[in-house]
Amino acid sequence: MRLDFYISHVTELARKAAKIAASKGRITVNGNIVKKANYNVQETDVISLDGELLAWPSEGYYLLNKPAGYVCANQDAEHPVVLDLLPSHLGQKLNIVGRLDKDTTGLLLLTTDGQWLHRITSPKNACSKRYRLSLADPIFDDTLDLLEKGVLLNGESKPTLPAIAERISETEIYLTIHEGKYHQVKRMLAAVGNKVESLHRDRIGTLALDLVDEGGYRQLTETEVAYF
Repeated sequence: MRLDFYISHVTELARKAAKIAASKGRITVNGNIVKKANYNVQETDVISLDGELLAWPSEGYYLLNKPAGYVCANQDAEHPVVLDLLPSHLGQKLNIVGRLDKDTTGLLLLTTDGQWLHRITSPKNACSKRYRLSLADPIFDDTLDLLEKGVLLNGESKPTLPAIAERISETEIYLTIHEGKYHQVKRMLAAVGNKVESLHRDRIGTLALDLVDEGGYRQLTETEVAYF
């Protein structure tokens, strides 16, 4: 990969700052000063910045507890973005795995690994996602049955895949789905004559929020990454 791209991945320097560091002779590759930012480096190279040996970049995998009011985008002119919740040297490199609406809270995954991202979001893998819903009106058992069998969403030609609907209270349920249509959960409840007042995702596959506070994040373990 390009030298400036490598430096920005393994240090807190942005690409522009990495180019400047190279031009000032602060970077060595295999003991030689390299001033060209577009110099190609390999995993076998020994690379140092200001005399400090650097490691080859590894993929990053993170779980974040998204608060309301943040949008799932790299940048937005009107609202804060979820990447603002991470240190700048991490956030600028991460991709968001699936999206949550601005007013939806809960579990969000972020990674630098494009193939891992695809495995989770690909419809053919039917990755499960569980949401806790607060509803405008009471929900009855026959409506839960409809959600579990699949409902036809407005503008769609096929019903949703079978889901798992669990009652929490008269106006609260858990809903587990295995696909990711646009605004799917809200549209599913609209299709059965109800309205979602608040929406919180607490699980993706085997991953749960655990003890991650709202707005906080943690790195995934190797076992958690390997599940997908």
